[in-house]
Amino acid sequence: MSYRELRSFTEKMRVIGYPGLLSMDSFKSPNFPLVADVLLWLVRSYDANAEIPDDVSSEQDRIMFIKAVAQLMATKAHIRLNTRKLYMSDGNAVRELLKIATVIHQAVLSCSNDDEEEDSLVYAPPDITSKLAQLKACRSLASEITEKGAILFDLLGKELELRDARSAVVSRNIDMKTLESAVLESVTAMRAELETTQKAIDNLGADETNLQAKIDRKRQELDRAEKRLKSLEGVRPAYMDEYEKIEMELARLYEGYVTKFCNLAYLERQLEELERIEADKFQETETNLKLMQMRLQEEEVRLLRGDGEILDDDYEVGSSSAGTGGGGNAGVGNKASPNLSHNGSYASPQISAASRAHRPKGAAPTRSARSIAVAGAPSSHGFDEYGLDEDELDINSSDEDDQDDYADNRLTTGTARPGAKQVPPSMGLLDDDGSDEDGLDDEDDLSDHDF
Repeated sequence: MSYRELRSFTEKMRVIGYPGLLSMDSFKSPNFPLVADVLLWLVRSYDANAEIPDDVSSEQDRIMFIKAVAQLMATKAHIRLNTRKLYMSDGNAVRELLKIATVIHQAVLSCSNDDEEEDSLVYAPPDITSKLAQLKACRSLASEITEKGAILFDLLGKELELRDARSAVVSRNIDMKTLESAVLESVTAMRAELETTQKAIDNLGADETNLQAKIDRKRQELDRAEKRLKSLEGVRPAYMDEYEKIEMELARLYEGYVTKFCNLAYLERQLEELERIEADKFQETETNLKLMQMRLQEEEVRLLRGDGEILDDDYEVGSSSAGTGGGGNAGVGNKASPNLSHNGSYASPQISAASRAHRPKGAAPTRSARSIAVAGAPSSHGFDEYGLDEDELDINSSDEDDQDDYADNRLTTGTARPGAKQVPPSMGLLDDDGSDEDGLDDEDDLSDHDF
């Protein structure tokens, strides 16, 4: 870069209307953003529809930008740009930028001259179609002239360095002997280089021969190996028959194994399902038994604490009336049978037996049992039939006292305990056959009923 080129570039950029600031010191150091901005503005000034990537943030983007600008100017303006100098972004890039700026500057000047001529003279517009063939030639000549001018300028810049060397060579006398010796040395060196090259060629020929011999030898070995492979493929191994039999047996055994495994898995699943069903049934049975036992216990407790007292008092009243009437069992026989629940009935001795089986062992004798014993009832109405003694009773004496007090209060006031069933005075206890002569004890009858 020379001072004249830099000044010419800044002047032309100012003339064509570059909006940025350019000084003589702008390109002393590499400044790629400025070069990219100038290039983009010049390209847009030359072709407003040109598609040039304006992203120069990364190295790859900068390379693509320089290549795109160079390709566009080469195809449309026929201007050859040195991409390496443009990428350097220093004084060397000014020469490349000057090529584009010169073309645009000339166009601006020609347009201004044409405008002046149009203002001064009125003439018919020229026929552009006739000059299209000359346009390409003009562009190529312009680019060539620019290149030649740049080369000439570079050579003229080196004139100061080469002037002294040229003057020294021209002023020196030419010695033929020295010149001859120099020529002979050059010829000798060329001959030595030629011999070296010839030896290398001979060595390459020998190497080629050796490689060809190796290739032929390997090819022969390959042919022998292929022949042996074909011969081995035609020979059947000694134990192949036994191997095939064992393989078939293995396939059969494996098929049986798979079948048995599937059956075993199915049976295990069925067994698990049956066990689950049995467990559910067992759980349901246990739940039902517990509910039945709790219901029976509640009925027994209600019988002992509430309903039993009502029946005992009614039975005493019936017994006293029977004594006055002259019949020992007349009071009981005249009573209607009580209403029974589904858990016990006089018509089903099996259910009565089941109720007796679930009766608590510690149930205390009721007052009706004691009154029947006093009235001359058989001994089967006591607890000797089941082998119970006083140690097995769970009811405290306080409970019996409470029951006696509550019965006396009921008889005097005519009220019953809440939750207890009202039994008519005329109702008595019947045996399974509806008579009083089957020998059912009073305790069994009370345990067989659910009031």
